[in-house]
Amino acid sequence: MDDRLVTLFGGGGFLGRYVAQHIFGSGRTTRVRVAQRDPRRAYFLKPLGAVGQAQFAAVDITDRDRVAAAVRGSDAVVNLVGVFGGKMQRVHVDGARNIAEACAEAGVSSLVHVSAIGADPLSKSDYGRTKGEGEEAVRAAFPGATILRPSILFGREDNFVNRFAGLARMTPVLPVIRPTVKLQPVYCGDVARAVTAAALDSRTHSARTYELGGPQVLTMRELMEWICRTTGRERILVDVPDGIAGAMAGLFGWLPGAPLTWDQWLMLQSDNRVGDGADGLEAFGIMPTPLAAVSEGWLTSYRRHGRFAAKSPY
Repeated sequence: MDDRLVTLFGGGGFLGRYVAQHIFGSGRTTRVRVAQRDPRRAYFLKPLGAVGQAQFAAVDITDRDRVAAAVRGSDAVVNLVGVFGGKMQRVHVDGARNIAEACAEAGVSSLVHVSAIGADPLSKSDYGRTKGEGEEAVRAAFPGATILRPSILFGREDNFVNRFAGLARMTPVLPVIRPTVKLQPVYCGDVARAVTAAALDSRTHSARTYELGGPQVLTMRELMEWICRTTGRERILVDVPDGIAGAMAGLFGWLPGAPLTWDQWLMLQSDNRVGDGADGLEAFGIMPTPLAAVSEGWLTSYRRHGRFAAKSPY
């Protein structure tokens, strides 16, 4: 396991930075090659590892030749790349296939493909469908790949809890879309530990699929209530009828910066939680982290007086 090279496609992203940190701290002389379109945006990872432990490569995963060059010499490869919008087919399917085929051709020992709960080739949403087709493409090219399907990620840099906390700071009334849909948010650090374990121990995790969720299953309304309590913002929550929310997504979801796209609306029609009987974090020996256990580290910035504000008794 010593002196191995792990290539992280998308290693400078929200989840990737935590994966890189866990690999750097794994106690081995494992090197990390961060491959992404603009590697300069991942240079902040350098101080997290030892001298020479981090490498960087400019790669667009839709470019087969660039992908093959980045994979060459790797012992393990992790695909962390995901997008919302018009490029989902190219990234989630074609890009994932490029990585898997390059790994097979290069004789890579371990491939970890990060997908998402709800991935299904028959999904009505483009995101769910392309994630499902991407899994099929990876399995076809590299049957021994480990597929991880996390629920919605939370952490200091997330774009989910932070978004609602930011809204609660700005407005006294918060609309709640799909208030009864169930979510199982999972801590980014826990997912990163699972990714690291799968990448460095292919014998145990090869050809398996895991669904990763946190210890709490919350409705959308319960989650927003929790965010308001935690940030000390007493807000009025108004449930938006499905007919109105769907019409808004259909009419205005195509606009740049729209709060809810049509594809996101379709995704919200199903619960985002670990399926019954699915293998999860416990298979890696990881105890899921509750929201409240780590939120103090960053949600304090949304309180009226920051870390000096009185804490909620709830």
